[in-house]
Amino acid sequence: MPGTSDADDADDATRAFVDHRELLFSLVYNMLGTVADTEDVLQETWLAWAPRHAARDAEPIGSPRAYLVRIAVNKALARQSVISRRRETYIGPWLPEPLLTRAVEPVHEPDAAEAVERAESVSMALLVVLETLSPLERAVFVLHEVFGYAHTETAEIIGRTPAAVRQLAHRAREHVRARRPAGNADARRRREVTERFAEAVAAGDAETLLRLLAPDVVLWADGGGKAPGAGPRPLRGPGRVAELLVKRAALRPAGAELRYCHINGDPSVLLFNEGAPYAVLVLDLTPDGERVRGLYNVMNPDKLAHLA
Repeated sequence: MPGTSDADDADDATRAFVDHRELLFSLVYNMLGTVADTEDVLQETWLAWAPRHAARDAEPIGSPRAYLVRIAVNKALARQSVISRRRETYIGPWLPEPLLTRAVEPVHEPDAAEAVERAESVSMALLVVLETLSPLERAVFVLHEVFGYAHTETAEIIGRTPAAVRQLAHRAREHVRARRPAGNADARRRREVTERFAEAVAAGDAETLLRLLAPDVVLWADGGGKAPGAGPRPLRGPGRVAELLVKRAALRPAGAELRYCHINGDPSVLLFNEGAPYAVLVLDLTPDGERVRGLYNVMNPDKLAHLA
């Protein structure tokens, strides 16, 4: 850029990237479901952005936001093949890495950077459904349904025609609707049920658990072969789910500390043992908020380390 020094260019590039980092993180995380891969993609985005911004003989970048989003989304799409290969050898059910969106009872007095409220966070239940989409369908769904990008904008980002994007969006939307009924209980109700459920689990109160579990409840337990799971597949049915939860409660470390927080925007339970994250439990309620239809239990320590 005429009249500017290399240092000025570097500062401008850094400011633009930092200004849009939160958006890029949310976009990529919702596409990939893992914090570590999201951070890697953001690093790749920066490595592509910085030299392009400093290039003296290149066309000026009209919209840094649009340019960065296009880089990040396409880097995330490329990363999908790596994640898919990793899943092929994963032990037991795979769940997205839980993202702390708001601490209700801070465990180590985290600062604002450690407990960021991400306005565009997608619930754990929806992320699980998004895992069943193709990478392109998921990218289009996240861009349009979550972040409000028009189909024409999405087409420019992923290098497809608007007609192709509309078709991808329609398939993704119908797929999600078929697997994720609309409606959700209000935040206060979700918090109340989460606390009541956690208390029943801690007390080994099978009777209360059975009253709270929906007839079609499903438990996903992700230990990754490094922590106790619930078998190679999700566990279904209130009787089996309640029995497993009561058994798990009896085996819980004596010094474990239970804290309430928000994971992916939902009231959740975070268990610490000896100062380190030990388990996360996220509940998905029926639309009336009366019963639990899904439980997402992450115990794989690799997926919890970033919550420390």
